[in-house]
Amino acid sequence: MQPDLNRMMQEYAKMQKGMERVQNELAEAKVEGTSGGGAVKVTCTGTFDFRSVKINKEAVDPEDVETLEDLVLTAIKDACNKAQELGQKKMSASLGNIQLPPGMGF
Repeated sequence: MQPDLNRMMQEYAKMQKGMERVQNELAEAKVEGTSGGGAVKVTCTGTFDFRSVKINKEAVDPEDVETLEDLVLTAIKDACNKAQELGQKKMSASLGNIQLPPGMGF
């Protein structure tokens, strides 16, 4: 049985539009990563465009720079994880019902 090429192309076009819409939504979405109980906050978009870093004064100890570095790194990782989860959730919601033939998925 031959695959319906017309149907496949329609599904592909539908998927492309959905992906573009999701990318635009993710570019506008903001996620915040935190560490140290909120001592460090990092904000980025759903497309990993980092926008800000906020550090509470109490987290700054000139004698212990390594801890601050760890807090910043942890907040960045937290923001990245949240952005990735948001992307997966939006992609799933947008493209969840599109059936692609084997080998054409992501």
